[in-house]
Amino acid sequence: MTEPIPASLPDWIRDHLKRYIESDGEDGHLWDASLGGGSGMVPTLILTTVGRKSGNPLPLPLIYGEVEAGHAVIASKGGAPAHPAWYLNLAANPDVKVQLKADKFRAFARVAEGAERARIWKQMAAIYPPYDDYQVRAGEREIPVVVLERSGD
Repeated sequence: MTEPIPASLPDWIRDHLKRYIESDGEDGHLWDASLGGGSGMVPTLILTTVGRKSGNPLPLPLIYGEVEAGHAVIASKGGAPAHPAWYLNLAANPDVKVQLKADKFRAFARVAEGAERARIWKQMAAIYPPYDDYQVRAGEREIPVVVLERSGD
């Protein structure tokens, strides 16, 4: 299930992916959040979407939280006014691949709404407080909260 690391990604993301994949998640699972404006070590998984234009797999490390239905990630793009490409990819094709430490599985991605979104947002902002600032920066764009529900291996 390991996908090639795209050369177009920034070096720090490529390095994170490489460490995560080569160590079966032991090295890359925790990420130093100070690199992105947070503090301390936060848990990450690798989410692989299929490019909606290219058809190529795109693996990315993302901060996650465990939720009742599976795992949650935030499509923040640092508070940019547009959604990140990986979110647009999964909106077009919600069947994704996930690596969480050494566990590799397929998942179905869906957007949390209403009370579920509010509850998960609060949980994720506790893990990575800059998310609250990102939502302010995003203006009218409500940052999606994505739930990854395991669908098979």
